[in-house]
Amino acid sequence: MPTNQKRVTIRGSEKNAFSNAKSVGPVDDNERLEVTVRIRPKKPVDDLTSNSAYGDTLPRNRTYMSRDEMNAAHGADPQDIGKVETFARNNGLVVVEVNPEQRRIVLSGTAGAMSAAFGTKLEHFEHPEGTYRGRTGSLSVTDDISDIVEGVFGLDDRPQAKPHYQLHPEIFRRIHAGENAAAQVPSGSFTPPQLAKLYDFPQGLDGTGQCVAIIELGGGYRPADLKAYFTSLGLPVPKVKVVGVDGGRNQPTNANSADGEVMLDIEVVAALAPKASIVVYFAPNTDQGFLDAISKALHDKTNKPSIISISWGGPEASWTSQSLQGYNQVFQTAAALGVTICVAAGDNGSTDGETDGKQYVDFPASSPYVLACGGTKLVGSGSTISSETVWNESTNSATGGGVSTTFPLPSYQSTAHVPPSANPGHATGRGVPDVAGDADPASGYQVRVDGQNLVFGGTSAVAPLYSGLLALINQKLGTRTGYLNPIIYSARAGTALFHDVIAGNNGAYSAAQGWDACTGWGSPDGGKLLSYLQGQ
Repeated sequence: MPTNQKRVTIRGSEKNAFSNAKSVGPVDDNERLEVTVRIRPKKPVDDLTSNSAYGDTLPRNRTYMSRDEMNAAHGADPQDIGKVETFARNNGLVVVEVNPEQRRIVLSGTAGAMSAAFGTKLEHFEHPEGTYRGRTGSLSVTDDISDIVEGVFGLDDRPQAKPHYQLHPEIFRRIHAGENAAAQVPSGSFTPPQLAKLYDFPQGLDGTGQCVAIIELGGGYRPADLKAYFTSLGLPVPKVKVVGVDGGRNQPTNANSADGEVMLDIEVVAALAPKASIVVYFAPNTDQGFLDAISKALHDKTNKPSIISISWGGPEASWTSQSLQGYNQVFQTAAALGVTICVAAGDNGSTDGETDGKQYVDFPASSPYVLACGGTKLVGSGSTISSETVWNESTNSATGGGVSTTFPLPSYQSTAHVPPSANPGHATGRGVPDVAGDADPASGYQVRVDGQNLVFGGTSAVAPLYSGLLALINQKLGTRTGYLNPIIYSARAGTALFHDVIAGNNGAYSAAQGWDACTGWGSPDGGKLLSYLQGQ
């Protein structure tokens, strides 16, 4: 590389060490690693929140792009790819993969070469939860590709997201007391089919013809558990496919690991839509792995998911700007393709687990292009809901929700009365969540994990709950629901399609009639939602 070539900072690449981490020395220059370089599209995807083709029009009146059409119009330009490949060669890096559809180029090289190529210093950091390879400050590239490169992911391999599930308090007590956790199913908990009855999910449907993608950043499942669980429910054992991303794989260990997240997601979706195809995309828990997994699922021409369920996330403040914008562009692409993204809103109330006295929303739930799923505490039996309130048992056991300080108020929320952020000086931004469902561990979901019958709650359960519902609805409609947000916020819909939750709070925000920053529009009334989407 010419020594006099100007370098330009990659916008939004600034990164800080974990607040409780310390550097313990540089990364060996000879250590090899891979990074994902995300590059600009041929032309940006239109702002779909104001595009009538994807606005509040019903699914039958929408025209979605195919994956081939998306690539042709909005994939990476071959000339841009060529320039990045030249940059890589000039810096001693190897091009491992080029994917124009996903606008990603995977580069391999030594830590020393990567540091020089992207103008950074790689160090090992220690923090209370482990160690990671990290960096601080900004990244840069040569000026000839500065307009092309939108982000570089993978130099830093710290854990990016957390799974949003929690054990039932009684089972948690049993485990820590050394008792049999599965001795007795706690009262007040539900199987997914019982919740489907309470929420009036459409009957006579099984998800045939639909594919639900599930994103996982750790853990795994055991086929024997699926067989035992679904046999106990009297349902067919689902056929689950696995797609590994960036070296991720199905790797079950024990019920105290991310296995609980994986099994919760699979079992909820498959119990609600037993004939839907389920594909689990396993990736490392890094900003690179998470982004690559979502992008892989979205552009998967073999399995063609119509719904993607995501139960992982973290406070907006824990992400770089390049990550926030890169992921958001992927979700915007999903809207154009007619793929619904259901995302858990978080389990730590309005602070999202942060301890600086400020309020945060969880990302990716805060993207305006996803269906953000909050949590409730549900009491009911049969088809009758006795009560439903905001899930809030404590600061660290409550539904996420609030106002984004990253994404502006989308047009579909213009009449939803989203309040200003509870943080001083912040204007009104994207309100979270959009919808809600049972999430309190005390009224949680009966699942099987690593040979044990357990009960889990958390908004992790609500994302697959809505994914299963939408698989049924898509089957009945004969088309994809796609970008649901503009529809449910339209003047014709709102609370008419949901059980409005008006009692409780998640810390800084309180429930109210209509939309609120605890449970959105409320919990689902599946029959009414289907009828509305049918145009009835």
